Amino acid sequence: IILDQESGAAAYTFNYFVYVAVAVFFGTVCVWLVRTFAPYACGSGIPEVKTILSGFVIHGYLGLRTLLIKSLTIMMAVAAGLSLGKEGPLVHVACCCGNIFVRLFPKYNRNEAKKREVLSAASAAGVSVAFGAPTGGVLFSLEEVSYYFPHKTMWRSFFSALVAAFVLQYMHPYQTDHVVMFYANYTTPWHFFELVPFIFLGIFGGVYGAIFIKCNLKWCKLRKSTALGRYPILEVFVVTLITALCAYPNEYTRIGASELIAMLVKSCGPADHHNLCDYNSSATRNVNDRYGPVEDSKAESGVMHSLWMLTLAMIFKGFITIFTFGMKVPSGLFIPSMAVGACIGRIVGVGMQQLAWYYRDSGFFMYFCPTSAGCIEPGLYAMVGAAAGLGGVTRMTVSLVVIMFELTGGLIYIVPLMVAIMTSKWVGDAFGQGGIYDGHILLNGYPFLDSKEE
Repeated sequence: IILDQESGAAAYTFNYFVYVAVAVFFGTVCVWLVRTFAPYACGSGIPEVKTILSGFVIHGYLGLRTLLIKSLTIMMAVAAGLSLGKEGPLVHVACCCGNIFVRLFPKYNRNEAKKREVLSAASAAGVSVAFGAPTGGVLFSLEEVSYYFPHKTMWRSFFSALVAAFVLQYMHPYQTDHVVMFYANYTTPWHFFELVPFIFLGIFGGVYGAIFIKCNLKWCKLRKSTALGRYPILEVFVVTLITALCAYPNEYTRIGASELIAMLVKSCGPADHHNLCDYNSSATRNVNDRYGPVEDSKAESGVMHSLWMLTLAMIFKGFITIFTFGMKVPSGLFIPSMAVGACIGRIVGVGMQQLAWYYRDSGFFMYFCPTSAGCIEPGLYAMVGAAAGLGGVTRMTVSLVVIMFELTGGLIYIVPLMVAIMTSKWVGDAFGQGGIYDGHILLNGYPFLDSKEE
């Protein structure tokens, strides 16, 4: 508007400058608010919530000031374009609400055990709001957060997650026909031979998770033991500046991670004209061709260019998240981990789809793909890769499977999700026990006794 032109070098330079300036502004204001008014508002909050639910007391961590500052700064951190998510901090925010609410009832406020039952239900509600996954929220509270989870806490958590899902449906934040974040309406069923690439995605997720955990913990340990930890505002400023400068040139890192995942898990249709859906639908086709959908065609230069950009986006997000998670800003890890996995998943999916197209007349693919419904759905691979990436970092299993099919609405793809998530956990555990949250509990020296340890 200011330059009176939409394209060209001048418009690109101006947009680049505004993108970087806005990112640095939000990031700097975010860390200043956290450092000045509520130091406990930084980070994910899940390691500390786990520690509190195990019986330890962290005074002020679930207080009103922390709630207000974290609710405000979480929006700024996401708006700054940093490689982080809002889902983990929302669990912390929900627990703050639960802790403040129980003060109105002396029966719960004076009883630490009953108060922790409320916090378990609040964490389930937080995941329900963050993902639109009420059942997954209950299982997340059971598997990942809660130390003591009796039967009565189960149905109370379920009721809390249910109410949270109702409110989410009423607020209608995604402005779509569906309450889920990444709705996937695939018409192509998965085939038995695809378990091989699904297992490969699980192996990638486990290896990535193990590398990320080791590198992030080493960087956080360096931050705590050197002068770097005394300058959190400067650290956030530098990381935000580098993130913005490197993210803008790539169309897949310029947009938010949630938008990227939604794009990658989506199936291409006739109305999609971006590079990721640049298929030659008229190539060697006739009315009797077995391959009907747009994606079951020869990939053109746009798709190949997108694969290179997705590779760079995957490397960049995987690298920059190491330095972002643990800074003095609210920072979740769910969405960045899913974005890395979704990138490699879409790349593998396009490769499998092209393999099936080029050898569509072979006996193997004629056997598995005899109808005109198509054969390979690249978006499914992105969904499975996202689950594998998150599973490798957090080492969640049952709750992650449920969260993923609630996120996408893809209940019929539960077996590929289970295979990839279980593989990522096995591979990740081979390199080191415990997920990223357990690692940060040990790093911070919290007195946490894991009830799940043998």
